[in-house]
Amino acid sequence: MIIVNTDYISGKEIETIQLVKGNIVFSKNVVRDIFAGLKTIVGGEIKGYTEMMNEARQKATERMMGEAAMIGADAIVNVRFTTSDVMPNAAEVIVYGTAVRFKK
Repeated sequence: MIIVNTDYISGKEIETIQLVKGNIVFSKNVVRDIFAGLKTIVGGEIKGYTEMMNEARQKATERMMGEAAMIGADAIVNVRFTTSDVMPNAAEVIVYGTAVRFKK
């Protein structure tokens, strides 16, 4: 499935189906928090959190693609990600876009 953050796909004429989305709520790991706290003292990337966020975005994207596949989409355009806190130490990653079919 083609996924783009533009509202078009070069060389394709598309027909809009509907909005599709995927999300995941994840919580921080206590051990990871301890190491993150230590890392903030010396500075630099907190790799454990980077990996956690990458995994969360991937899972949310897979869920969005599954929803699009269920309605017969060929692609998803205008894809956007957002993150929000849902409670202390837990956040949600949401990805959404417009499911489309290619015109014949």
